[in-house]
Amino acid sequence: MKVAIQSIGVLAPGLSGWETSRRVLAGAEPFMPAAVPDPEAALLPPNERRRSSDCVRWAVQVAQEAMAQSGLDPRDVPTVFASSGGEMEVLDALCRTLATPERVISPTLFHQSVHNTAAGYWGIATACQQSSTALSCYDDSFAAGLLEAVAFVCVEQRPVLLVAYDLAVPFPLNEARPIGAGFAAAFVLAPPTAAATLAIMHLRLEEAGPEEASRLHHPVLERVRLDNPAARSLPLLCAVAAGGSQQVTLSLLESQRAVLDLESCRL
Repeated sequence: MKVAIQSIGVLAPGLSGWETSRRVLAGAEPFMPAAVPDPEAALLPPNERRRSSDCVRWAVQVAQEAMAQSGLDPRDVPTVFASSGGEMEVLDALCRTLATPERVISPTLFHQSVHNTAAGYWGIATACQQSSTALSCYDDSFAAGLLEAVAFVCVEQRPVLLVAYDLAVPFPLNEARPIGAGFAAAFVLAPPTAAATLAIMHLRLEEAGPEEASRLHHPVLERVRLDNPAARSLPLLCAVAAGGSQQVTLSLLESQRAVLDLESCRL
């Protein structure tokens, strides 16, 4: 399957936006992890932003960055949201509340507990009524989301917005699912004839083990990749930032891998 990568958004400690992070991802500047300010997620109406969770704001922030670069109207673009754990902070708060004698659940907290919360807030913020998919595939959530988005572009012959995000898991849930820092990335994918394209990407599936996934040469970035399921997107981000001809492999469902062949178009 062949698609164009039109635009990218990224948010993580030390990676605050695609334009400011490209040289770091390409290895031209040092990677300096730093605390991430609360994302603005300016597209969210004030009332919705006050009620939104951290996950929602991170996802909306990278989504709006990618959409702004693409020049497309977000109302016209279907979406795929991929997250391993989704609203883990909300889950933690619900479990703690249910463990109290009163067991009184906030309606706002309850409606944020579903896996497509970020997709719903994006629809509210943009008035988008296009199709939306929210999926999870444990550590391979980004690869599964990418496969879903690429297949959509190839079948429907129209752009799609892919958003991958996972935030730090609170104690004691982090003992079972240790994710130490947040990471979010967004890609606008389109048919290969699209204008203003960052790279052309061919995706194919092969039988393989998870150990064959691409690793990063930078040891700190590699730890980031391993620490957060959404950060499994880092080899693709680095390949696009580096430019030229690149190949990236992503593990998928233990017995498969997605092989991505990229040819840079512009930076």
